[in-house]
Amino acid sequence: MATVALLLPTYAWLTLAVLLPLGAMLVFSFLSGTPMGKRQVVFTLKNYRAFIDQPYLLGVAWTSLLIGLWTTAICAVLGFLAALALVRATAGRVREVLLILVILPFWTNGLVRVFSWTMVIREGGFLDTAIRALWADAPSVGFLYSLPAIVLGLVHGYLPYMVLTCYVALVSIDDALLEAAESLGARWWTVLFKILVPLAAPGLISGSILIFVPVIGAFMEPRILGGTKGVTLGTVIEEQFTQAFNWPLGAALSFTILAVVLGVFATFSGVLKRNAAL
Repeated sequence: MATVALLLPTYAWLTLAVLLPLGAMLVFSFLSGTPMGKRQVVFTLKNYRAFIDQPYLLGVAWTSLLIGLWTTAICAVLGFLAALALVRATAGRVREVLLILVILPFWTNGLVRVFSWTMVIREGGFLDTAIRALWADAPSVGFLYSLPAIVLGLVHGYLPYMVLTCYVALVSIDDALLEAAESLGARWWTVLFKILVPLAAPGLISGSILIFVPVIGAFMEPRILGGTKGVTLGTVIEEQFTQAFNWPLGAALSFTILAVVLGVFATFSGVLKRNAAL
């Protein structure tokens, strides 16, 4: 009884803040129109046929998927190497300071962070200025309003997730395993790919899920850094709610993404359980 009393406030809050809004959006997704005013609305499955009735959404979904895969892959490489450096090359207060620097992006406003990149990567921005200080006739390397710009902004925002999950996985590896491999003559790449990467797989998978899931629904970075090329499922959903006022379609697209997210979790949950058992 005491356990129920302690858990009740938490579940009550989850019900009010998560389940009720999701339930309302689920109902909206089956309506023929936004339930406001005197307009009559009926239940329909039309909104869930959006990818069939509006084929351009397939291209938008493919763009979102590519951005998610590129962002996750880059974060996996950079995050794993950064975590490995933290575990193997630092200790004590130095490691603590570096960990704080890793999570520093979480302490800054996301909108400010994204707009800062526009000042760096636009034509004539800080990057161009720095290059032309060394080479006066250098062509512009600005790539604002492009898919690489979107990926850059997303990597900046989500990289700490990968660093932290990989760090937790790597710091738990017994040094005796690495010393034994080195004493048997294993090269550094053998130690890396045969020992470190497999043992850190739970951290890599967890970080990939934490990054891929929100990235495919992101709309702020694509909107600001992508311009006309930043049309993703996230921006389409945001437009349905804020500009087109087509809440049913926006809700249906949101639940479509949610189904993809649940599919990702279902796919990798078994892998994580097997690694945890080992």
